[in-house]
Amino acid sequence: MDARERLIAQLREHALVVGAVTLTSGTTAQYYLDAKRAILLPAGFHALGELVAERARAWGATAVGGLTMGADPVACAALAAGADVRAFFVRKEAKAHGLQRRIEGPPLAPGERCLIVEDVVTSGASTLQAIEAVLGGGHAIVGVVSVLDRLAGGAARIEQAAGAPYHPCTTIDDVYPDRPDR
Repeated sequence: MDARERLIAQLREHALVVGAVTLTSGTTAQYYLDAKRAILLPAGFHALGELVAERARAWGATAVGGLTMGADPVACAALAAGADVRAFFVRKEAKAHGLQRRIEGPPLAPGERCLIVEDVVTSGASTLQAIEAVLGGGHAIVGVVSVLDRLAGGAARIEQAAGAPYHPCTTIDDVYPDRPDR
């Protein structure tokens, strides 16, 4: 079984919750995909790391990160899988104390080649916040990777804002192909 198949299996087993929930976007869905429940276990973390590290190499990324907290385990998985990158986390707002940074982690050089990561994409709003912060910091975006895309329109918004390709490791069709809204 390859890394993508292993990740799909882990998401099905640990992350899929069937029942009405309100998503971050404010919409109501009849299922929820809590990716952290799968990717913060060894098998899911390892499979995800392989996939993100491979994408970072393919796109020539020198840094990987996104909006905390959805991006945090994804960026760390890439590091653990051997990606030769710096990891970073984007805060929703700059800290009011300390170094008052919005982008945390090792300092990123001007023009750093960033791979933006996210756990689950629905509308893409969280990913757009990370893209805005990274571009505003004077860095380049080589691509965007998510653990799962709910196929709800976020992909087009992300690609337009990033000016770079978007690649979901999995989609809801992979994890929950028999869902009622299909």
